Amino acid sequence: MSAELIHRLHFAFTVTFHYLFPQLTMGLGLLIVALKTVALRTGDDRWDRAARFWGRIFAINFVFGVVTGIPMEFEFGTNWARFSRLSGGVIGQPLAMEGVFSFFLESAFLGLFLYGEKRLSKKMHWFSAVMVWLGSWISGFFIIVTDAWMQHPVAYQRMPDGHFEVLSFWRLLLNPWGLLQYMHNMTGAVVTGSFVMCAVGAFYLLEGKRREYAEIFLKVGVIAGAISTVVIIFPTGDLHGKYVARNQPAAIAAMEGLFKTATGAPIVLMGQPNEETQQIDNPLVVNNVLSFLIYGTTKAEVKGLDQIPRDQWPSALPLLYYSYHIMAGLGTWFVLLMLGCALLLWRGKLSRARWALWALLLSFPLPYIANTAGWMTAELGRQPWLIYGLMRTSEGYSDMVSAGNGLFTLLGFMGMYTLLGLLFTVLIYREIAKGPEEVEA
Repeated sequence: MSAELIHRLHFAFTVTFHYLFPQLTMGLGLLIVALKTVALRTGDDRWDRAARFWGRIFAINFVFGVVTGIPMEFEFGTNWARFSRLSGGVIGQPLAMEGVFSFFLESAFLGLFLYGEKRLSKKMHWFSAVMVWLGSWISGFFIIVTDAWMQHPVAYQRMPDGHFEVLSFWRLLLNPWGLLQYMHNMTGAVVTGSFVMCAVGAFYLLEGKRREYAEIFLKVGVIAGAISTVVIIFPTGDLHGKYVARNQPAAIAAMEGLFKTATGAPIVLMGQPNEETQQIDNPLVVNNVLSFLIYGTTKAEVKGLDQIPRDQWPSALPLLYYSYHIMAGLGTWFVLLMLGCALLLWRGKLSRARWALWALLLSFPLPYIANTAGWMTAELGRQPWLIYGLMRTSEGYSDMVSAGNGLFTLLGFMGMYTLLGLLFTVLIYREIAKGPEEVEA
């Protein structure tokens, strides 16, 4: 394997494992605020205990997110030194702001939330939860703004020596691609938090214990899940997809397996992309739908891969296609399950519907898969560009780091992260086994 492929696999593995943790903290942050708000308004101590319980889960995720996120900062200088040297004047600013502002905001107020309950008033304790949530979401914003510039470069100039410099920092922060991607991503985080909260509530009910807390978890989780699973499709997913179609036509064509330009383009529900024959094998399609989704009319022409130079096709086309369809398929399941559970909740039957409880419990890993598939869709769709239209991936990796060295460290990370994953599982299971009755942080 080439050094470029090893470096891509190395970063893909570390960032995929890392994002298992922030997506839950960003989703739980909003749900903890909801629990604390109800506790503050009603004075019901059960809601307060529930918030502190999820605060402990949040803290464990936060710690593991920090541990697994630090190596990626170094990978910019080791595995991707040429990219960092040329683009550091742009991406360095939002990444630095993420660390200086949002990370310290989140970590400082998380300490107050966990250990300051007896020293703070109820309103200040609620305020600390709000600031933890804002810190986590601001952190996500700066990271996504950085990625959005690589997807859709704006507000830059290229110097004679090849370096990129920022022309307007505000235009960089308000990159339309970044704003749409941010809304879609944060909604996905709320989906993850909702499913995890519902799964714990369903687990308690199926075990026949902690019923009062289980019903709180299900109520908050299902309501947040029903809203977020709809919003992630429309408007956030719809708007982001249309923006991708306008600015990265090769990505949208590969995602949909559209090898030939078509008027009234169909959407492929199932099938296997065949690059050799440039068609979809065993297709199950719905005619005209893709044109309507992108342009609002069934008669619109959608550019296929036949109008794009072959060297600009996404380099892992089948993987991109399957990642997109996994994300879309799971999103459909999320909507059906959460809206069904919301109906049962409204009718007061959810806690007795064992089939629904089992569905919620067994579905908790699926948002992690869907979020991972979504990020794979975004990043694979940008290929073969590292900075879209400006720098190819083959031009950004560190040619001074050999494939052997990269593979050695990749295997080392895989071993360490396996141990971290086991430790994380043990710690989370212990907190769930303790339950919300344990009030000490």
